[in-house]
Amino acid sequence: MWLHAEREGSGPPLVLVHGFTQTRRCWGPVAEDLATDHSVVRVDAPGHGMSTDVLAGLRGGGRLIADQGGEATYLGYSMGGRYLIHLALANPELVRGLVLLGATAGIDDPEERAARARADEATAARIRELGLLEFLQTWIAQPLFAGIPPERQYLLERMENTVDGLESSLLQSGTGAQDPSWDKLHRLDMPVLVVAGERDEKFVALGRRLQGSIGANATFATVPGAGHAAHLEQPEAFLDVLRPWLATHDL
Repeated sequence: MWLHAEREGSGPPLVLVHGFTQTRRCWGPVAEDLATDHSVVRVDAPGHGMSTDVLAGLRGGGRLIADQGGEATYLGYSMGGRYLIHLALANPELVRGLVLLGATAGIDDPEERAARARADEATAARIRELGLLEFLQTWIAQPLFAGIPPERQYLLERMENTVDGLESSLLQSGTGAQDPSWDKLHRLDMPVLVVAGERDEKFVALGRRLQGSIGANATFATVPGAGHAAHLEQPEAFLDVLRPWLATHDL
């Protein structure tokens, strides 16, 4: 079982893992810029894009991502970040550097986590009820993504997904299915960059907690003028955060 991935550019390896409902083709200007001096690997996460038939949770999906990326720097957005936390904990020898954008290490409280799992189940049922196009339109229209300009919403690219794939992804890799790993993060000793859009209050708080839980090798930064999808809302500002960190750590 393999995930689909596409490679471009040359230089230090950098693996990009997208968020829920996106695909490898939704990185836009960020991937284009990074490919000018990196060997960029854009992966379709389990249940997405051309990996729609790959069914895997966060641990198994992390391993499959590592099979495509090998020893590299890994960048994950939202759901992608959740996969990469599991990958970095399970196979730290493969992760030269780790970038987590709008990510979390899970929900601590069992009741809150169970409530989120029920909400994820309801959303999965809604995917099937609405069909792919209407669900995607509804998903992108959430206030969480209000800052993404129309040309970077990538609805056409997201249409490569399927109802079955998204449903499986949400049930197996949603936040409700994520085992919290806050108490394990101190094991990570590679350079880590934790990023959140400055307007994304929830993930600014989670990002600061990630940084504190990992330790001195972690850096936290916000992207000015951005919400949750900071790399799509403000790609240049996101790169202004990312590129100096990559250069500092020779990644």
